[in-house]
Amino acid sequence: MSHLIRLIGRRLVALPLMVIGVTLLVFVVMSFSPADPARLALGESASPQALENYREANGLNDPLWLRYFTFLGGLVQGDLGTSSGNVPVLDMVVGAFPITLQLTFLGLAMAVVIAAIFGVLGALFRDTWVDQAIRVVSIGALATPSFWLAILLIQWLGEIPGGWGAFPALVTRWVSIFDDPATWLRNIALPAFALAAPVAGSLTRVVRTAMVEELERDYVRTAVGAGVPYTEVVSRNVLRNALITPITVLGLRVGYLMGGAVIIEIIFNIQAMGQLILDGVTRNDVFLVQGVTLTVAIAFIVVNILVDLLYVVVNPRIRSI
Repeated sequence: MSHLIRLIGRRLVALPLMVIGVTLLVFVVMSFSPADPARLALGESASPQALENYREANGLNDPLWLRYFTFLGGLVQGDLGTSSGNVPVLDMVVGAFPITLQLTFLGLAMAVVIAAIFGVLGALFRDTWVDQAIRVVSIGALATPSFWLAILLIQWLGEIPGGWGAFPALVTRWVSIFDDPATWLRNIALPAFALAAPVAGSLTRVVRTAMVEELERDYVRTAVGAGVPYTEVVSRNVLRNALITPITVLGLRVGYLMGGAVIIEIIFNIQAMGQLILDGVTRNDVFLVQGVTLTVAIAFIVVNILVDLLYVVVNPRIRSI
């Protein structure tokens, strides 16, 4: 237990250091943006004197290092700046980020369930027609871009002429899962599946490989030879040990899902982080783009820390390192 506590402590200590590194990278990159925050805030008709006064009042004339520490101080207090529409970026992110998280984690849940089922089946029926069919489907899913699959899903299942009309092609009204679960599921089902399919294809191959390697170990043959039912050996030992490799891959896939969610949200007209970053880029809104990018990056770091801790819990051998 002491080893586990030390490992958790190391990862928690590393978390603020990684966050600081991300804030520095995002701040420096956005500092070289050609957009002028003063002109964005005051408009094109603002006089040179008004622009200069705004820059002086908001510290835009300060050295880069001083502006970074000022930004970091504001970030600690929950201040991400103000968008060109004079709306606090934090308020915009608070409204949009939970929707992106819901889409990301529902897509992740779909991918994990699909990969677990087909990966285990492929390993148990290795080199049969079942395994071959699963390989073909997983490779096809892996090679399918999420945005292209999203367009196909809208054509096939969306409420458009010629479609089956089971799901909205565009999300015109987002509702909470607690207020109307049925409408929430109809809104999010197609976007989440479009995100999940490529990840499910990738994870299926990882799960299958891990299961095959584990099934060939000596302890499986010994247990079966001693009279332990094969299904019990698989369910109680093989599955747990085979989870270790997929979990390490899972953390990397979360970043892909978050990045893909931004594109999928725009395709399905979901008013979340994707729409925010699109608005920020089209309006040259530096503070909005900076706030959205920083939020997604920090979320990715936190999720990977959690996956890392889950890996430690699942794999007892690493606790002694």
